[in-house]
This record gives sequence, structure tokens and C-alpha cells, in this order.
Amino acid sequence: MTVTRRTAPIRWGEPRPGPIARLALRLRALLGAPAAVEHETLATLPLALQHGDLAQAYLAAQQDRDHARAGAAAISSLEGAVEQGEWWPADIWGHRALWHFERAGMELAATRAARAIGDVRVAGGDPDSARRYYAEAISEARDLGAEREEELAALGMGRAEMDRGDVTTARRLAAISVDLLERCEAPAEEIAAAAELRGTEKPVRETPGGEEAG
Repeated sequence: MTVTRRTAPIRWGEPRPGPIARLALRLRALLGAPAAVEHETLATLPLALQHGDLAQAYLAAQQDRDHARAGAAAISSLEGAVEQGEWWPADIWGHRALWHFERAGMELAATRAARAIGDVRVAGGDPDSARRYYAEAISEARDLGAEREEELAALGMGRAEMDRGDVTTARRLAAISVDLLERCEAPAEEIAAAAELRGTEKPVRETPGGEEAG
């Protein structure tokens, strides 16, 4: 997902489900129990987002409690909002996708949704809050053995750290991402993005007198 950044943070949308609710969902999925948690529901989709074919597809899937289909429709809506640079709607759609994927037991899709929320928040000028979504995506991807997804989340974390002014951490994360993205034969554009964030350090060479020179 390609995003264009802004500098002024905005007020975000849907709250993140709490850790207890997420743990309950994971346990229910592992045990083969129904994914829905009766006491936790989504807020009504804002009226401003209820228009268009994608929104109608999402609302129909939500009505049918088809979490996989609803999550996919929410991701499509997120991508459309990102293309328009509309970060508040994108954030809401991202949280809805995450909510539905968790209830469907689609752990990899949920991991990608968490990373997408991080991307949206960095683009929206809020790298501080983005970090927790990247951290969750990294942790979940590691548990799943999804190496490429883990490194894309680490790259996102690196961008967030760069925006926060922590250049050293950003470059360290980018260097790790380059190595592992190359190892898992990721697309060239992903490797190039990590290499760009890593930057190029000026090599140190020795002078004839044995002193180091930049």
C-alpha cells in the first residue's frame, strides 16, 4: 500500500479491541468455537461512509455476519480511502477489517490489517500511535512464521521511528528488513524501499599514515 504523508495528526476513528477480547478470540479460534463475542460489537458505521458500492457490500456482509467477506470489503474501502488521502475513513475501515478478520480466525489477514492501520497512522502524521499496530503485526507474524509480513511490519516501524526522529533505530530496522526481505525473495520494490530507509553510510578508509579518514 502506497501512502502520501501529512504532518498534522488527525483525530482517529474506531478504538482498538482490548487485549482480553483479542485473547478470547484467539482461544475460540484455536478451539473451533464460534468466533463472535456476544458482548463486543462494532459501533454503527458513520453515515458519511455508508455510500458507494464497497460500503454497501460491507454492510451486507456485516448483516449476514460473514466476517471474512466483511473484512475483505473493509480492506477494499481502506485502500480506496488511502488513494484519496482520506486518513480518518481509512483508519475506521482498517479497524473494521481487523475486527472481522479476528472473528473469522483469519490471523494472517488480521496481521496485515494491523500493519495497514500503522501505515495509515504514519501517513496521517501520527507515528507514535502507529508503533503499537506495527508491534502487534510483528509479534503476530512471528507467531505465524510469516517472515515477509514480519519484515514489512518492521519496515513500517522503521518509518515510524524515522518520523519520530530516531534515525538510528529506523536504520537498524531497515537493515534487518533488507536482509530478511532478500532472503524470502520479496518483490524488488519492497527491498528497495527498505534499502532507501536504511540509507548509505560513508565508508571509512585508512590513510597511508594509518589514520582513518571519512
